[in-house]
Amino acid sequence: MEIAILGLGCFWGPESKFGEIKGVTKTEVGYCGGKNKETTYQEVCTGTTGHAEVVKIDFDESIISYEGIINLFFDFHDPTTLNRQGPDIGNQYRSEIFYTNKSQEKIAEKVLKKRNVDFKGKIVTKISEVLNYCKAEEYHQKYFMKNL
Repeated sequence: MEIAILGLGCFWGPESKFGEIKGVTKTEVGYCGGKNKETTYQEVCTGTTGHAEVVKIDFDESIISYEGIINLFFDFHDPTTLNRQGPDIGNQYRSEIFYTNKSQEKIAEKVLKKRNVDFKGKIVTKISEVLNYCKAEEYHQKYFMKNL
């Protein structure tokens, strides 16, 4: 099993899409790339934490490759809009691939370069090492339970 952590706008839609892919065994929504090890939905929405909304994808490499996952990443969102996907605006909605090892980094760079030809050089997707990933549900629950 391998994991991919991808930022491609609001995490609910992409989580659903990746969950339907053959070879994907689990999906989880969360935040990554920010300055704190833990964060809340409310904090991320301020735009000051540096976190992106992400989908963590567990997948079986014998069924779908990391390269296949990255190609779907580019198919599932508009990688040419900076800090925006549709009506969602803010740095938490940025297009970003978070790699867990050098092999993933090289594959992500290769696919981005190839796909950028199709997009006439307009891709703004960042490629970064995983930093301060945290699962969203726990923090959503804590926030919403406090505010009932």
